[in-house]
Amino acid sequence: MDAEARLVELGIELPEDSPPAGLYVPAVTSGDLVYLSGSGPARPGGGYVTGKVGTDQGGTVSLAEARRAARLTGVQLLTRLRGEIGSLDRVVRVVKLLGMVNTAPGFTNTPAVIDGCSELFIEVFGEAGRAARSAIGVAELPFDICVEIEAIVQIRP
Repeated sequence: MDAEARLVELGIELPEDSPPAGLYVPAVTSGDLVYLSGSGPARPGGGYVTGKVGTDQGGTVSLAEARRAARLTGVQLLTRLRGEIGSLDRVVRVVKLLGMVNTAPGFTNTPAVIDGCSELFIEVFGEAGRAARSAIGVAELPFDICVEIEAIVQIRP
């Protein structure tokens, strides 16, 4: 099944893209690779999911909430990708994800957070959505968002 049909089947409606929060572009295509700039967990009604992840370590965002935020971030990445290439049906595979988690001191389960985005990509693209990946904890992220993810995606002409 193609990715655009999978979105419909999953009941996922991609939102309007927001402008970059700085002097950069949301995506760059070079050859058959699309490099997607870091995106955050934009809420459908506006605003972002913010705070430090790790309520057991004094943070304000639970692991479950952070996973949902990573999925929201994945939706934002799909929006930007479709805006760059026209149709998600052109995706050959998701090559690489870099996930950054705004962590409370001592929270180390960053891979479980970024799984929220990875699971979405596998739902949409099948095994072609399973990417090489890094998931790191950071002290701060822009605007106090709880997660930021960037991606590299291979496309067909």
